[in-house]
Amino acid sequence: MTTPSHLIARPGAALRGIVSAPGDKSMSHRALILGAMATGATDVEGLLEGDDVLATARAVEAFGADVERLGQGRWRVTGRGGFRQPSGVIDCGNAGTGVRLLMGAAAGYPVTPTFDGDASLRKRPMKRVTAPLAQMGARLEWLGDEDRLPLRLAGGELAAIDYVQSVASAQVKSAILLAGLNAEGVTTVAEPEKSRDHTERMLRAFGAEVGVEPAGEGWRVSLRGGQRLTGTPISIPGDPSSAAFPLAAALIVPGSAVTVEGVMLNPLRTGLFETWREMGADLTISNRRTAGGEEVGDVTARHSALSGVVVPEARAASMIDEYPILAATAAFAGGETVMRGIGEMRVKESDRIALMVAGLRACGVQVEEEPEGFVVTGGGVRGGATVHTAHDHRIAMSHLVLGLAADEPVTVDEPDMIATSFPGFVELMRGLGADIAASV
Repeated sequence: MTTPSHLIARPGAALRGIVSAPGDKSMSHRALILGAMATGATDVEGLLEGDDVLATARAVEAFGADVERLGQGRWRVTGRGGFRQPSGVIDCGNAGTGVRLLMGAAAGYPVTPTFDGDASLRKRPMKRVTAPLAQMGARLEWLGDEDRLPLRLAGGELAAIDYVQSVASAQVKSAILLAGLNAEGVTTVAEPEKSRDHTERMLRAFGAEVGVEPAGEGWRVSLRGGQRLTGTPISIPGDPSSAAFPLAAALIVPGSAVTVEGVMLNPLRTGLFETWREMGADLTISNRRTAGGEEVGDVTARHSALSGVVVPEARAASMIDEYPILAATAAFAGGETVMRGIGEMRVKESDRIALMVAGLRACGVQVEEEPEGFVVTGGGVRGGATVHTAHDHRIAMSHLVLGLAADEPVTVDEPDMIATSFPGFVELMRGLGADIAASV
């Protein structure tokens, strides 16, 4: 089936129904990598089968693990207690999380892999991860532009470090901790604010001891080198970042009520839900339970009269991927929604601040761009534009949701990249009643 070059979202009837979110992308990457580092079999339920995660699956197989798909979302990774020298280049596609965590893991072993990715991933900076790995003793060689892929890494013989992050980043923290598993001494990472803690939780599930203690508004995470991981069953809950899109559509399309089942409710991932409630969203959570060591629940959103808010900057680490869809909902809220302290958005799959500002303005929304954020003034959304996505899945999905409630249809280009995080997005939205179709 040929992937359309454009998708168009048209305003229409209310959205209604009950759906399940795809498996959490962050946990899917980590389950594959830790399973490959471990000894024995790791059976994974609910793995996200998006392009980014599949790239990581191919990578850990190249590093010597046996990787087998058992069924929809069911995978088995059999590790041999460490990474082996791969025979070719580790191509991570568009997976920024995948490549950064893989570099951290590989740094602890006597291997010399070359990491690369697609054109988009080659534009993303890598030094915030490679700099601490170099401090630990990894040897790095940039094969093109400095701070950009492709990169050759020589691992092994690492020494632990005490690393203080100036900006909280789960990717940086996780890469350092994965390298620290095979470093001499105790590796620590201090964060100014708390970033997502999936790596710490999953390391414990694989048998590692990880220390966490408060440090101001953040925390200090420590891990002793030389620990061995043992394969273990992992159940992956629904991704709150993906659940955000159908829930957002329900909030802004009149008459809508949508439930997304099995959504992860880790407090370090639910900043968007908290912000929506502050805006006046009718958002409820039921059937709370535990899956894969994480609290999950069924989240219901109903059409709501939203008001603009000032999003606390300290909340950024818990919702950095959700600011695009927050901006789309803010376009329908009364007053200003202020989003600051989110400069990291400029070095994601794209410059998400610039692209959201451009897309919203094209649709008639008043937006003020700032170096580290932007301010959206809500009101009527004209729509009627074709939005350039720079091959960024979250930019595409956010503007498609916007188009479902705008006065006129909204078109996005390069929609094939949606499959990196949310395969089946269009079909799921259509099942709720959304009018999203291919366009030329």
